[in-house]
Amino acid sequence: MNKQIKLILSISLTLLSFYNYAQKKPNVLVIYTDDHRYSGVHALGGMPVKTPNLDKLAENGMAFTKTYLMGAFTGATCVPSRAMLHTGKQLFHLKGRGFDVPESHTTMGQTFMKAGYYAYHVGKWHQDFNTLARSFHDGAKVSGKPAYLTDQFRMPYHDWETDPTKYNRKNCYLLEYDKKGKVVKRPLAKTDKRGPTATEKVGPHVSEVLADEAAGFIKEYKKEQPFFMYLAFPTPHDPRQAPDTYKKMYPEDKMELTPSYMSQHPFHNGHIVLRDEQLGKWPRDKEVARKHLSNYYAIITHLDAQIGRVIKSLKKSGQYENTIIVMAGDSGLAVGNHGLLGKQNIYDEDGIHIPFIISGGLIAKENKGRRVNALSYVHDIFPTVCDLAGIEKPNTIDGESLLPVIENKKEQIREYSYHAYRQHQRAFRKGAYKLIEYVRAPTLEKYGKPRVEGMLGSRVTQLFNTEKDPWETLNLADFPEYYDKMQEMRKEMREKAMELEDYADGDRTNVDFWQYY
Repeated sequence: MNKQIKLILSISLTLLSFYNYAQKKPNVLVIYTDDHRYSGVHALGGMPVKTPNLDKLAENGMAFTKTYLMGAFTGATCVPSRAMLHTGKQLFHLKGRGFDVPESHTTMGQTFMKAGYYAYHVGKWHQDFNTLARSFHDGAKVSGKPAYLTDQFRMPYHDWETDPTKYNRKNCYLLEYDKKGKVVKRPLAKTDKRGPTATEKVGPHVSEVLADEAAGFIKEYKKEQPFFMYLAFPTPHDPRQAPDTYKKMYPEDKMELTPSYMSQHPFHNGHIVLRDEQLGKWPRDKEVARKHLSNYYAIITHLDAQIGRVIKSLKKSGQYENTIIVMAGDSGLAVGNHGLLGKQNIYDEDGIHIPFIISGGLIAKENKGRRVNALSYVHDIFPTVCDLAGIEKPNTIDGESLLPVIENKKEQIREYSYHAYRQHQRAFRKGAYKLIEYVRAPTLEKYGKPRVEGMLGSRVTQLFNTEKDPWETLNLADFPEYYDKMQEMRKEMREKAMELEDYADGDRTNVDFWQYY
């Protein structure tokens, strides 16, 4: 039996075990949201956030309960997250901090194009434009770069370009309502300053615009070849603006705070004063936390409605039954947890725990509503989707496919997870326990001088039982009876750091966490 026949048989068995048999290759829709923590989907975290459409995806598909971002070397954690999603590379194998993707790193879009798919991009892009051009045939409403106004009602858009050099601020435009309420284009001007200044009266919300583009593409798609669509929403990232109808669903004075709410983080975590953390005053009293949580839930519910419109277009077009739908978030977000607002940390809900759902009309009956508890990373999504679509994975990826777990051949594909944030924080998770270590390693100027004097030292250890304490509220490192477990975890974390190549790299940071540990 030659290699090609073996591959065909393998693909056939894979498709049959995963979903109802299809006569042609399935379409693939990957939906990626921004700063969307695991508990930001009601069906997953049980929090009082309304996400009926995402709940339906989970009900009709498989939800993965232990998928995490590996970490970041930049406060813009969405950058490495998206680089890991698209390349399947682990954090320490990314070029730089994930902004630029080497041509040697085969992307998800390239892989599907090679397999005969028509690849289409809609929405946020945070890598280099050469990588965008080689990853898709076409696209619409490129946003996030080359201009960004931090305003969900004034999002600068760029039309698709086959020539990467043509992406520039001069070609960006805004969508606004004219006097008759019609949506019109307006070139981005030098006077358009950053900041959330617009409302729903000024122009359409970015989530609505991107949903319109995705739904329109699906409605008009007539090609014989299957499609691969990457739909990247820049929400629920701040500014957390939503139409008033959605804001009114969450009265600030009635917001239920999470179990890990704190007015202030108990210690300096190494990078605690930055843009995200300056979105609210210190300390984070309950009024501040409730306001941010209200805005967060409102923009999530609005986003959920737009995702629902895209799913509806799949069903109306008759393509839902032959489409694999993948939904995932790029990172967690604190919004009041542990006295933090941003995602520049490696607590679970605050920074790295993401929703990950595989759904669609092809899901077999026995897999609908399933919860998969296998430990996994963002960069495991790429190989998993390849296996489910029955296409060959590139040999450039580091990620592990979850197919053996989906097929009930394994309970886990990973024995542990390891996480890093800049040169300040490291975490190691194994079994029920998670260890987090902090050092206030310096942030250096160009020639090696600390930007802030006196930043060295100040080491802190946390140990959590995340099965009993998923919101990470009780630090077991303070109790003598957990000393041996803490030492065991420390030893293993150091060993894994070396295996994963976590050491000083001037391309990421010229300061080594372990040098100050």
